[in-house]
Amino acid sequence: MVDHSSPDIGFGGADHDGQDASTIENFHTASKRILNNIDSVIDGKPEATKMALIVLLAEGHLLIEDVPGVGKTVLAKALAKSVDCSVRRVQFTPDLLPSDITGVSAYNQAAGEFEFKPGAVFANVVIGDEINRASPKTQSALLEAMEERQVTVDGTTHVLSPPFTVIATQNPLEMEGTYALPEAQRDRFMARISMGYPDPASELAMLRGRDTENPLEEIAPVVSVPEVMAMIDLVRGLHIAPSVEQYCVDLVQATRRDGELRLGASPRATLQLVRAAKVLAALEGREYVLPDDIRHLLLPVLSHRIIPTRRARGAQDRNGAIAVGEVLNRIIGDTIIPDGAVEPD
Repeated sequence: MVDHSSPDIGFGGADHDGQDASTIENFHTASKRILNNIDSVIDGKPEATKMALIVLLAEGHLLIEDVPGVGKTVLAKALAKSVDCSVRRVQFTPDLLPSDITGVSAYNQAAGEFEFKPGAVFANVVIGDEINRASPKTQSALLEAMEERQVTVDGTTHVLSPPFTVIATQNPLEMEGTYALPEAQRDRFMARISMGYPDPASELAMLRGRDTENPLEEIAPVVSVPEVMAMIDLVRGLHIAPSVEQYCVDLVQATRRDGELRLGASPRATLQLVRAAKVLAALEGREYVLPDDIRHLLLPVLSHRIIPTRRARGAQDRNGAIAVGEVLNRIIGDTIIPDGAVEPD
């Protein structure tokens, strides 16, 4: 466990107009501790681990989609165990009930009144394993929690403690026993990533390193909840120039006009793209967002939110990634970066 009496690492006290350089450096140091902790368990997937950390610090939710056995749940557990916070894991199955997620009011005969029994969503990190194996009704039980950080049961609202993030895994839709996530739920995930198969060297290292022990059992927290909240507060105040904001809006607006897309990205996507870009800037040691940060994050933040036309669907792979990825890359190439959207003096 993390020693909560350890010296403050210097995140607090920065004003909204600018960040102290040592504060950014301390943020970078803490983030490296988290990434190194996860990388000790996940072999050869630095981009996936970095994206998971970006989503956590941007106060978003992460959807990890891929075939079984490539480390989706291991990544979710490793991130959760790197922070000294409450963690709940839910195995989504067809018979899972919405009350299992949100909680239920049960009658206490001794007290003569109803008492609220919190469900699995009452944790800082909620791991939803194989989320698309549950019915749409059960999936929808997460909607209020993911957007508003609260749960309403029997007319009473219960606020979730920050930080709060949902890390969900799902199998490709053509696999048996899966349900498609509704558009409203997909839109609440800040980013979607795929793990992919490891390269031969990483797979060989995995065999040798896990022959006698499970590294996930050895992993320990490297940051506390107050430290994570301080990191979140820091990135909220990072600078983004109006021209970079305009560039972000132009990219998202382009998805709504594109002839190969039946559904473009939502305003929520614009907000989350900027939040994620601020975290990426901080991870790179910068106090400001660049257009490159926006471009780098466009695919993971937007690809699961947009729907291609029937004509474009013919070029999709199992996740629909090829057609959507080609459209987004074309939009990036066609969208002009506004004047002034460069590194400040």
